[in-house]
Amino acid sequence: MQEDPEIWLQRAEQSVLDSALILAPDMGWTSDMAAAAGAAAGFTPGETELILPHGPADLAALLSRRHDDLAIAALPDPSGLKIRQRIRAAVLARLAAAAGDAPAVRRWSGWLALPTHAAQGLSLAWESADRLWRWAGDVAADENHYSKRAILAGILISALAVRLQEGEAAAESFVDARIANVMAFEAWKARQKPGEPLRRVAEALGRLRYGAPVSPRG
Repeated sequence: MQEDPEIWLQRAEQSVLDSALILAPDMGWTSDMAAAAGAAAGFTPGETELILPHGPADLAALLSRRHDDLAIAALPDPSGLKIRQRIRAAVLARLAAAAGDAPAVRRWSGWLALPTHAAQGLSLAWESADRLWRWAGDVAADENHYSKRAILAGILISALAVRLQEGEAAAESFVDARIANVMAFEAWKARQKPGEPLRRVAEALGRLRYGAPVSPRG
């Protein structure tokens, strides 16, 4: 029985990503690395192009989403945790998932930091923040939806840099300080009357997610 094309593609993507994680530390996050990863996984150049039509950009999205999945799978039932505890646990789980592939993640994050790829980096950080907030039980549909995700996306980007450069303890301290800032902001915002300017700013931040070139499967 022939394998479903969608299942084949999912398996192929993960297989090529596995190879990319081995090759990226030496080759960088490049088109050549993406082609070599396809070959290492046993695919022809034509098959690799089918699997990764956007080369390293597709691999970047696949890696971010794999780490999102690993983080969510490692998290406990959030019902017994306060919101601060939920966000702390979620961010630390996401950092731990990325740290498991640290040599490749250094190349991945450097590639996404380039001006030509920064929009995708912001988009993927927004996507990660959205998944973590949803795990935490956030159902806000107003400007809070955008502001919470924009703030958490910024924390994820900065905290990952700290984790890669200074280690786990420094990253935890950084996250704790940033979460304290978030809680203070949320308390301040709760005292303000909602208005059109705040809504427009929050929605503009939210468009960071939707205007960026991520994998077409995203």
